Amino acid sequence: MPRVVIPDDAPVVMGSASAYPAFAARLETGYFDTLPGEALAERCREAEVVVNIRSSSRFTDAVMAQCPSLRQISIWGTGTDNIDLEAARRRGITVTNTPGVAAPSIAEHTIALMFAVARKIPQLDAEVRQGKWPRGSMMQLTGKTLGVIGLGAIGQRVARLGLGLGMRVICWTMHPRDLGLEMAPLDRVIAEADVLSLHLRLSEETRGFLGARQLAAMKQGAILVNTARGPIVDEAAMIEALRTGRLRGAGLDVFDVEPLPPGHPLTTLDNVVISPHCAGITPEVLEAGLTLALTNVDAFLSGRPVNVV
Repeated sequence: MPRVVIPDDAPVVMGSASAYPAFAARLETGYFDTLPGEALAERCREAEVVVNIRSSSRFTDAVMAQCPSLRQISIWGTGTDNIDLEAARRRGITVTNTPGVAAPSIAEHTIALMFAVARKIPQLDAEVRQGKWPRGSMMQLTGKTLGVIGLGAIGQRVARLGLGLGMRVICWTMHPRDLGLEMAPLDRVIAEADVLSLHLRLSEETRGFLGARQLAAMKQGAILVNTARGPIVDEAAMIEALRTGRLRGAGLDVFDVEPLPPGHPLTTLDNVVISPHCAGITPEVLEAGLTLALTNVDAFLSGRPVNVV
């Protein structure tokens, strides 16, 4: 019976998923509800299949080398920046993920951050609670230009939600195709967007994708929204643009270091709305994604792998 290991279910999500008991009853499963740290290879040493819950578990070539029986890594989520994909290919390890499951939730959260920054919802709420009655200085989004960078399942949804709000939407993607959306060169999207929303995967190609030069090319008073990965943006350059007013504001769900350290400069800026990398975490998304991660294991073991990265 193939040995499956879940090395990193902390905080617990898989252990409480409705699909897990039947899965564990069918397959010999090693389960850990703590983060492995340096013990990742030790926990996975005898595994044929690993179900990866947390992106902090880094499957490097060195880790894989210590797991000679490993045939599949089933990721809960879409990000693969914690997996050395080239090493996995070389070692014949199939990597799967759960694409599209969180797209509706993350797209909704993206739009929520956009509104929160444009309408200054957190600041207004705080001031009214203090007995103040602030008026004006908000940004109307109808008629404004939304720039979408990256047109996977999430980016496409954000683009269509923007159109539904009466925004002009222009898009750029690394893999152009006809999606019925207005496409434009990257420099035009950056320069013309009143709101710029990022939806790229983190890779060596996209790390620092939006740097000081690109931030300087954005419209004066534009809004930046990032629900993708923190390192896609040059954080220091973004903070400077926010401090100087070059950017009107930012809505951020992702950061270079997570959790965000206490006293981080972003926590001191009143034109930034922050959430704790939770855009895709709803009960509906959790259950569907965890179920699909287990389904990917069943499909692989039956010889018909799906959702292969």
